[in-house]
Amino acid sequence: MGDFKPRYGNANRGGYSNGYSSSNGFGGGSRGGGGGGGGYGGGYKSNGNKGFGSGFGSGYNRPRDVPVSAPGPITVKREFSNLLSNGMSQRRPSREVESYFQAEQITMKGKDIPKPCLAFDDVEWNSRIFEGIKKQGYEKPTPIQAAGWPIALSGRDMVGIAQTGSGKTMAYTLPAFVHIDGQAKERRDWGPMVLIMAPTRELAQQIQEVIDNFSVHRSVCVFGGASKGPQIRDIQRYRPMIIVATPGRLNDFIESGIISMSNISFLVLDEADRMLDMGFEPQIRQIISQIPSKDRITQMWSATWPKEVKGLAEDFLQDYAQLNVGSLELHANHNITQIVDVVEDREKPAKLFALLTEIHASTTSANDPSKENKTIIFAATKRDVDELTRTMRSSGWPAMCIHGDKSQQERDWVLREFRNGKAPILVATDVAARGLGRFLFFI
Repeated sequence: MGDFKPRYGNANRGGYSNGYSSSNGFGGGSRGGGGGGGGYGGGYKSNGNKGFGSGFGSGYNRPRDVPVSAPGPITVKREFSNLLSNGMSQRRPSREVESYFQAEQITMKGKDIPKPCLAFDDVEWNSRIFEGIKKQGYEKPTPIQAAGWPIALSGRDMVGIAQTGSGKTMAYTLPAFVHIDGQAKERRDWGPMVLIMAPTRELAQQIQEVIDNFSVHRSVCVFGGASKGPQIRDIQRYRPMIIVATPGRLNDFIESGIISMSNISFLVLDEADRMLDMGFEPQIRQIISQIPSKDRITQMWSATWPKEVKGLAEDFLQDYAQLNVGSLELHANHNITQIVDVVEDREKPAKLFALLTEIHASTTSANDPSKENKTIIFAATKRDVDELTRTMRSSGWPAMCIHGDKSQQERDWVLREFRNGKAPILVATDVAARGLGRFLFFI
């Protein structure tokens, strides 16, 4: 394999340095506690939610008798346009705004839509939010953020249509933080104020990670395919202001009385088109019917704008603004170089290994594994994924895999190893089909 020398043991010697024999090497080693010197750990609770760091304090021990639902109708403050009044955004000439919209392929529909924020300091974020922005090294807002923040802060419902990787998570989470901070203090004892629904547990966990990176408000992530117990304990212990959830598990928790929707005043449906494709419309409608406040802010985010998503928006959004970045139809991302190489099935392994050698030979960084080029390889079936992973590991390649038959703990662990660069090659079915890496191969 040329000059590239994988730093990982191969499958014949026990796989990765933790010495476990499953296809991913998952199960323990020095990373966690548990019987036999192993277990799943590494600073994460068993359901995959992050433990809260110093930004939240070491514990959140509020009295158990604090009510977790609103005692009656809630008063909602929707508008925070004052945060825009002193910035440059609303004073920019219309010609400059039109030029920006044209360059970024932004179109808007609706009445009295505020001008975009082309710089972070166009909004008077509080110090915690602004410190979070600076800590993560962002230079300027993405188009969806620049155009979306003023709409959200003005108290409007909105539909945002943009491709994956456009920065839409921050487009709704930062206004959600502002929304929580601006509500009456007693509402913090009445349960979560913000609900974010996503189609898959992987996306839900990515959203929670973005929220936790700001260390502004507590969040809990609830999703199916994992034990309910740890998620329930997190809800009861942390009394979160933000719930990130997949519809099925959330509906279960609502019906069981574990989570109350009575205090929700900021609702986000992320990847709404995909949720409808996956058949979640009945659960979504049932959940929204449990939110009593008609003064809530509602946002829908989608990669496409089919009639089903439009119908959902018409039913649940009021006087909404529609923000489009790029095409309304599903299309290839023009920021990604796409190379199609047609080969026979028997030629695929040699072709794949040659490409991997070329990619990783010049990018291996012993000092900082997270700087390596990360590669995702998609295969058609779970069996193909397992077989390809075994073949690659037996050849010394640092590959791990995820698919629907893997446990949630193992999937969380594999994704964490992939993100931090300890396992820069991920083999997957479409369970990982949201932008996780730099190089994608379809086998």
